[in-house]
Amino acid sequence: MASRMQSTKLYRYSSEFLINLGYWAANPWRRYSLLAIIFLLGFFIGSSLGMINGVLALFDPVGALVTLLMLELMIKIRTFCKQNRKPLIILGILDFFRMGTIYGLFTEALKLL
Repeated sequence: MASRMQSTKLYRYSSEFLINLGYWAANPWRRYSLLAIIFLLGFFIGSSLGMINGVLALFDPVGALVTLLMLELMIKIRTFCKQNRKPLIILGILDFFRMGTIYGLFTEALKLL
């Protein structure tokens, strides 16, 4: 397996997009608004997962497994980005999306009490 990614257009554009997003988010108000939107998107995804699993009542273990794998994958991506010195905005986006998803799942769980 190659140790370095090939320099394709998709790879260059994605790396340029992340760098430009980091420059754009240098302004604190932009960064906070972006992270708030990401948190609310994660909250929407988390509450949607809880509602879909609650309505179907057939795929509860499978839905829980998929959610757990998604959250663990985000943690692995976070540690990989932190080791490779990627821009800090990526870490913030991953963290806030993960927190929003967990918060959405907790609010759905509290509805069952």
